[in-house]
Amino acid sequence: MDDLTDDLQSMSFNSTTTATAEINRSTSSGSETTTWTASSLSCSTSARTTTTNNKRYTPTGDPYWDGIRRIRSESVNGKVSLNDLKFIQRLGSGDIGNVYLVELKGVSDDNNNNKINGCCYYAAKLMDKKELVSRNKEGRAKMEMEILEMLDHPFLPTLYSYLESTERSCLLTEFCPGGDLHVLRQRQPFKRFDELAVRFYASEITVAMEYVHMMGIVYRDLKPENVLVRVDGHIMLTDFDLSLKCDNSTTNPQIVTNQTSSPNLPPSTDPSNKFTSSSCILPHCIGPAVSCFRPRLRRKKKQTNRGGPEFVSEPVDVRSMSFVGTHEYLAPEIVSGEGHGSAVDWWTLGIFMYELLYGYTPFKGTDNDSTMANIVARALEFPKEPSVSAPVKDLITQLLVKDPVRRLGSTMGATAVKHHPFFQGVNWALLRCTSPPHIPPPFVIREIDESDDSCPDTPVDYY
Repeated sequence: MDDLTDDLQSMSFNSTTTATAEINRSTSSGSETTTWTASSLSCSTSARTTTTNNKRYTPTGDPYWDGIRRIRSESVNGKVSLNDLKFIQRLGSGDIGNVYLVELKGVSDDNNNNKINGCCYYAAKLMDKKELVSRNKEGRAKMEMEILEMLDHPFLPTLYSYLESTERSCLLTEFCPGGDLHVLRQRQPFKRFDELAVRFYASEITVAMEYVHMMGIVYRDLKPENVLVRVDGHIMLTDFDLSLKCDNSTTNPQIVTNQTSSPNLPPSTDPSNKFTSSSCILPHCIGPAVSCFRPRLRRKKKQTNRGGPEFVSEPVDVRSMSFVGTHEYLAPEIVSGEGHGSAVDWWTLGIFMYELLYGYTPFKGTDNDSTMANIVARALEFPKEPSVSAPVKDLITQLLVKDPVRRLGSTMGATAVKHHPFFQGVNWALLRCTSPPHIPPPFVIREIDESDDSCPDTPVDYY
């Protein structure tokens, strides 16, 4: 750590410091706990821009990509290096690296009068190569880099550049000023969100998870600490070093036709129910189903209520025996060592929603061992307070089915989750236009007096 500190000081580390208090949560092997501060700035998600090694570049209007393009155009080898970064302060420490608030040298100096809005701030995850090798973590770092390169989604991080030297490697991603949902929940009345806020965050998580699964990735580490709030109040799912990346041969996106009258339910597997509404020949169906006075209108309306083709993106064929994740969020199949697939992400969504609603997870025990025993054996219970609606209880109950085969989302994926009555009224195509329940306050970088522990301007903690 002393060597790392010396190296960072030599890389133009400025004098801004922060006081950080940690909010810890017990994690299993391979899981990550990070501490963020409020001295942070957001980068908006935008379309990817192809860069070249030309000495001239055309600005795109996106200051974050333009900053990267400018550094590359001025570099001898056409790449961004660690020496191009000005390290402002440490934002958090994780299992495989530390995260820093950084800006590109020289990019924002042209607009000193509007530095907060004009300069290019990023989040830099810095990792020590020797430490990764000694702890057998280099595979996780490589996996995260490969996954971030694949992503292009409004609720997922943008990887602006991958930097490395002989001793360090660095992931340069966008930065969110609103902190994470774990700390934001603790600032709410009674340390919990209302149902409308839970529906907002859960809907954006569901869409992000659908995209991740479509790309052949099992996330495996959903928790409030890994859900960051952007400057506009929308979320960003982060931290992919525990994710499982599938081979193309194991992904199984498909178009299925839901012939049941209720689109939120998967097709029945009951062998006694072998006839659907379109091929019904049972005796009770012989009589007229609609009035003979307005047959065409009624039949047309009934036809439109039936479920149409649905896109299912789940990589249902992939299996892993790894024991990874946060203890309170582990799925039963991970705890029992039976092997797991993409269904673990829908289990964690259920735990996630429960914690946002009630302020704690449903199977938390006195220690990690008791927590895992509760996950496998204890039935799900809902407290009397606060009072929540039946649809959200039903959704959480279906997501927290201990048998992964019967769990909501295990076969129909996000399609089944989105059709649940709890999400009725959600416009899935226009989630980015939905008003968020919380907008982060304007961001200001402040110089912190290290000798004054009671300074009222000390930044709030992120995670």
